[in-house]
Amino acid sequence: MIGTVTEQKMHHVERGLFDLKQGRLLYITDSAQSAAFIAPVDGLVPGVLEQLQEIGSLRLVVTRHRAESMGLVSRSGTLGFSLSLNGEGPEEIFRLASANGTGDVSRHDVRPATDVELAGVMLARLGRLLPAVVCAVVGADQEDVVNAALTSGVALSVTTAQVGAFAKQGGVRVTHVSEGAVPITESEDARFMAFREANGLLEHVAVLIGRQDRWPDPVPVRIHSACLTGDLFGSLRCDCGDQLRGSLRLFAERGGGVLLYMSQEGRDIGLGNKLRAYALQEHGLDTVDADRTLGFGSDERRYSAAVEMLKELKISRVELLTNNPEKVRAVREAGITVVDRRPLYGTLNRHNLPYVKAKVERAGHLLSDMLSSAVSTK
Repeated sequence: MIGTVTEQKMHHVERGLFDLKQGRLLYITDSAQSAAFIAPVDGLVPGVLEQLQEIGSLRLVVTRHRAESMGLVSRSGTLGFSLSLNGEGPEEIFRLASANGTGDVSRHDVRPATDVELAGVMLARLGRLLPAVVCAVVGADQEDVVNAALTSGVALSVTTAQVGAFAKQGGVRVTHVSEGAVPITESEDARFMAFREANGLLEHVAVLIGRQDRWPDPVPVRIHSACLTGDLFGSLRCDCGDQLRGSLRLFAERGGGVLLYMSQEGRDIGLGNKLRAYALQEHGLDTVDADRTLGFGSDERRYSAAVEMLKELKISRVELLTNNPEKVRAVREAGITVVDRRPLYGTLNRHNLPYVKAKVERAGHLLSDMLSSAVSTK
């Protein structure tokens, strides 16, 4: 027998997540005998929508954050909401799930999402898709429909318990995959180490500057979320590229340090959703409200993978290069001593000024000194 029963169940969820990212149907059940076929709003095509319509009436499931941006009253403890659909096509459904100012939602029956519906949204979120799904609830008299879909391979079946277990295992444990010397502009004595999360969805990189046995005590450390637009292309909309290169220069000057390059694009909403948020910002929303309009929280990042990487590197005392109090808290709660926090500023310009202001005023980042500096004319 290959693998344990638990491992086989996790592999089943992995295959279900792959199908969901391809826009296919997934069948989800829970212990209360509730069941539904779901499909992601992100990439929804007419053919899949028609498959769902053949099963039953359709509902759109969104997160609490999205519901609030739609003007729906949030209820304490409610993680998501389910809205009846009334014949909308894929484009209309996508706008209902993500656009700013979706109009009157009173014609939709609204209720708290069920565990089955929330499991679908959770999987979409894990796949870096828009956190919204379309579902068709399955009745007790539709056993033939379910059996036909499962036996023909139209849909895989998973349970809410399996989805929950799969979500919890990610980011808790990381595995050292490989490493190699990579001389860079800031330091010829640099080494890259690749790490993979337990569920295999994400890989992160530790960039080690200088010889480990000669690192300062405490070790200078930067936990840096990947930013394709800023790090690689020098986007003026953020300060990420400046922070990345500034930290590497400091490590070289100090005789060593570690940059943890985390696969958390757009505060962990993914590149596609980050660009959607940029489009919303062009119409007046700040970075926090843009993310919430798409159904995300103000910051979706978690730092458990980063602290596990530090432990793998046997680093117990750090000088943390960050403006984010949440990173300091996460590292300390993991049992690693933060001896000092060092601020790390980029260049303020007219493009990133709203972004930096939002980080200070709405996310509590320690960037007041940066805001008081002169704005570049770029």
